[in-house]
Order: sequence, then structure tokens, then C-alpha cells
Amino acid sequence: MALKKILGFIQEIGTIMYVGGILSHIVIGNLLGHSEDVSTIYDVYVYKEGSAYILILPGLALKIISDFILYFNYQVKPNWLKFKLLMTVILAVNAFVFLVPMMPELVQLAKESIPTGEISQAFLDREHTEQLVGMSNIIPLLLELIMGSFKPKLGKERKPL
Repeated sequence: MALKKILGFIQEIGTIMYVGGILSHIVIGNLLGHSEDVSTIYDVYVYKEGSAYILILPGLALKIISDFILYFNYQVKPNWLKFKLLMTVILAVNAFVFLVPMMPELVQLAKESIPTGEISQAFLDREHTEQLVGMSNIIPLLLELIMGSFKPKLGKERKPL
């Protein structure tokens, strides 16, 4: 079996895990995240943190690893792949610099709100930031998926020397 086919398969699995995890965050947030019950909000964020570690980050890692292997197996690097890698790097920075550190903070802030029965302003502020950072992933994710799926010719491709 050709390396590109294996990497394409790994890429598909990574995309399913990554996008599926993100979609599950959206669904659980919309269904249960607006609850008046602080314990429910806590449970939602425990779920979100767990699914980030089980689905989103491993899926992103599969995508990154397969992209880099693919990149180093091209003698002439196509521009679509360079652009795809750039979008993947943006997604990774968003995940590891912003979103991953926020998950335990949100869980802790929700947990600290349970005794009072009211979600704290600190939680609401952090949640708002998490939502904005999460939404900022839409464009790089769509562009990354388009590049990987359609492999368009971008600009003038370099010819091998």
C-alpha cells in the first residue's frame, strides 16, 4: 500500500476525531451548557475537558504527524501542502496555547461555583474567551480541510532543480 494512501487514512481518522470532538463540545454546550444548575454546568465542562484529551488533541496529533510525514516525502513541496501545514499550525497553537490550558480552569471555576449555586463571573468571563478562541478555529479548519481534500494549485509551483 502506498504511503500517501496510509497517510490519507490516518488524516481521515484524525479529522473525524478532531472535528467530532469539537462538534460534541458544541452539542453538549447547546443542550446542557445553559442550565441553571451549576452541577450540570460542571459536568458539561468535565465532559468537554475529557473529550478534548480523548478526541480533539489525539485527532489533531494524527493530522500533524501525517502532514509532516507527507511533507517530507515530497521532493517538491506543493503550495497546497505548505498552506495546509500553516493552517494546522494555527489550529495547534490555538489548541495548545489557549484552549487546553482553559479546560482545567473552567472545570475548577465551575466546581468552585457549586457551593453557592450560582456560576461565578470569573467562569462566565473565561467561558466567553474559550468560545471566542474556539470560533476562531473555523476559518483555519475549513481551509485546512479544503487544501487536504482538493489539493488546489496555488500560485506558481516550483519546479525541481
